[in-house]
Amino acid sequence: MLTLPKINLENNYSMKSILEGRPALEAEVMKVAEVAGYLWEKGWAERNGGNITVNVTEYVDDEIRQMPAISEVKQIGMVLPQLKGKYFYCKGTGKRMRDLAHWPMQNGSIVRICDDCASYEIIADEPVMPTSELPTHLALQNYLLETGSCYKATLHTHPIELVAMSHIQRFLKGNEMTKVLWSMIPETLAFAPLGIGIVPYDLPSSVSLAEATLEKVKDYDVVMWEKHGTVAVGQDIMDAFDQTDVLCKAANIYMCAKSMGSEPDGMTDEQMKEVQDVFKLPKKRPC
Repeated sequence: MLTLPKINLENNYSMKSILEGRPALEAEVMKVAEVAGYLWEKGWAERNGGNITVNVTEYVDDEIRQMPAISEVKQIGMVLPQLKGKYFYCKGTGKRMRDLAHWPMQNGSIVRICDDCASYEIIADEPVMPTSELPTHLALQNYLLETGSCYKATLHTHPIELVAMSHIQRFLKGNEMTKVLWSMIPETLAFAPLGIGIVPYDLPSSVSLAEATLEKVKDYDVVMWEKHGTVAVGQDIMDAFDQTDVLCKAANIYMCAKSMGSEPDGMTDEQMKEVQDVFKLPKKRPC
């Protein structure tokens, strides 16, 4: 079990961390550290695999707004009008989740989106460059703000059982993967009520992959990148993790049953509809 220590507010780049004296912001970053530990423990974050981006603008005060940049201005690669003046915690490129779990401000940074809505600068704590998939994450954040969503977090990771299912063509057609996962255990319906969207294989970090993901996120909180991993959005990073975890648990149940020599029966359509009706499960994003 990975034990998470209290965040070290001292670092070699500045004498004072942006988290110092800001308990709400520190708590949000600590949630990211906690989830990073879970991803490593589950084997979903080999080496530097996976990315996290969280909108932390609501925790920003006047002092933070006046903080100078500690990096050059970097281009995003697209114009995202909803993000003007917004602030995000981003996992660093090449950084490991197992390290982020202990030292989040040395393995990630807080960035500010510039007024042109097409570039950003790092403001704290160290000039750790964000993930190479930042354009995809920020495009999703832009969409969430544009639609008035209360969702603040995006998570990309490599859940073993879900990635394995994406290597089988049957599960890439329509809502077949969603139906199978929902049928394994009622909790999957309850806690991942929108199911899982499928994006066909594309080059990692490409604009076309970002565009396809953005299209799927209009209908799903969790999206499967074929033969690669998942992207999830949530009200916070724990919510994004939980939805991914629930779906992966269902995939694990499917594989365990399958390993006993036959295709799992799963819940019937009638049984699943009963769960949806009795518990009044949402058919669209709650906020």
